Amino acid sequence: MTPSPIHKALLTIRNFGARYLVMGGQACVLYGAAEFSRDLDLALAADADNLQAIRLALDDLKAVLLFVPDLDSQALERGHACHFSCHRDDVEGLRIDMMSKMRGCGPFEDLWRRRTTVELPDTGPIALMSLPDVVQAKKTQRDKDWPMIRRLVEASYHEFGRSPSPERIAFWLRECRTPSLLASLARQHREECEKLTQDRPLLRAALAGDVEAVEAGLAAEEKSEREADKQYWTPLKKELEQWRRKRRREG
Repeated sequence: MTPSPIHKALLTIRNFGARYLVMGGQACVLYGAAEFSRDLDLALAADADNLQAIRLALDDLKAVLLFVPDLDSQALERGHACHFSCHRDDVEGLRIDMMSKMRGCGPFEDLWRRRTTVELPDTGPIALMSLPDVVQAKKTQRDKDWPMIRRLVEASYHEFGRSPSPERIAFWLRECRTPSLLASLARQHREECEKLTQDRPLLRAALAGDVEAVEAGLAAEEKSEREADKQYWTPLKKELEQWRRKRRREG
């Protein structure tokens, strides 16, 4: 089977020795929650050596910058994304978005320690952002991210539900967004659920089997996260607009 453009790009970046983690849509594919992803989203270390390796890989991919900012450690560490389009023949048109900091996810080194490694037949080992970190990174203002969080947790439960580790049980209880499944998890793992009610109050409704109250709690959670994400991006968007105006003046 011919490797996909995404896999070819991953192999190229890895061959230049860069440290990165697959996140976004492609991570959702690899975790079994999506069937297809058109773009490649990466979290990467923003130190000088790693950025140099990334730049060499981008040159090999014939990637061009789409928008501000430039690939720069300060921009990445502030939370900005850098966007590229590839034009090497075998990856023509592939978009790559790169970040180093995501709201609520902690520094890259923490993400790296928690990473998952998957083996792709035509690519070899690929470093993948951990499932809990992918879920956290998906808590945005975008409508499409919330159904994906739900599918990610459901996929994890369907894969490991028969013999879950304590860590997975805690993850499901903290992040499940399917009311009936959450109520079922609360019944199955009552003791673990009770320990988490202070961090996630809607678990009290799950313990009581009150699905309507769980639904209301999930809606409130989503509204709060969307607002937090809006507040997080407000100053970053102002910076982007300043950079765009400066680029237009200089161009």
